[in-house]
Amino acid sequence: MSDDIPDIGEDVVGVLTAQIEAHFAMGMDHLKAVVTNDPAANPYVTDIVKWHGLLLDAQSALDRAEDDLLAALETQPSEVDDPTMGLAHRVNAAVTARDGRALVVRWLLDPDAPGKTDLAAERLARLRSRTGPAVPTSPARRTAGVPAPAVARAGRALR
Repeated sequence: MSDDIPDIGEDVVGVLTAQIEAHFAMGMDHLKAVVTNDPAANPYVTDIVKWHGLLLDAQSALDRAEDDLLAALETQPSEVDDPTMGLAHRVNAAVTARDGRALVVRWLLDPDAPGKTDLAAERLARLRSRTGPAVPTSPARRTAGVPAPAVARAGRALR
C-alpha cells in the first residue's frame, strides 16, 4: 500500500470537528467541559458532544482494523485466506459505523435537516420533556405461591 494516499477518514472527523467548533464558536475541549459540568443544561450541545465522541471512537476502531488488515496482507501470498477476509469485513463494518456516526453529527448540526421541522419532530420534542412513563403502570401480578415483598404487603394493610 502506498503512503501517499490521503486518509479520508481523518478528513471526515476533521471536517466535522471544524464545523462543530465553528457552529458554537469554541473548541471541542471547551464544549466537552461545558457538557461535563452540566449535561442537562443544553441537550443539543450534549448530543453533539456525545456523537462526536462516538465518531472519534469509531474512527479509532477503523484505524486499528485497517492496520490489522494491512499487516495481514503484507504476510499473504497472492491469495487471501479466510482470516484475512474476516479482517477486510471488519474494516467494512468499521467504515459503516464511522460513516453512520458522521451522518448523525451532520444531522445534528443542520437545523433544517429532514425530521427536525415536521410534526413528528414537534411530537418528539414534547415527549422528551416528560419525566415519567407515557402510560400509567401498575405492579406486575404475582403468581400463586409467591409472597409479595414486605413493602407491598404493608401498602395493602394501609388501604
